[in-house]
Amino acid sequence: MQITFKLYATLQHLLPPEARDNAVVIEVPEDVTLHEVIERFNVKRKDAHLVLINGRYFGAADRDAKGLLVDGDVLAVWPPVAGG
Repeated sequence: MQITFKLYATLQHLLPPEARDNAVVIEVPEDVTLHEVIERFNVKRKDAHLVLINGRYFGAADRDAKGLLVDGDVLAVWPPVAGG
C-alpha cells in the first residue's frame, strides 16, 4: 500500500532527494508498524517525539502495533522542540 511520509524541522534532511514539501510517497506492507516506517528513514526513536497519522497522535506505546496504517494515510513526524 502507499502512504505519504512527512518529516519536519531538524528531521527533514533525512528524506530522500525526491521528497517535496517535507513529504514522500512510499510503499509499505499492510502490517508495518509506525516505528518500522520511521526507522526506515534513520529517525531514532528518541527523535520521533510527535507522531501523527492523518492528524491523530500516536504515543510511543502504540508505535509498535501492526495494522495502524491504511492505504492513503499520511504519517508525519516531528522531533522534540526546545524553546519558549
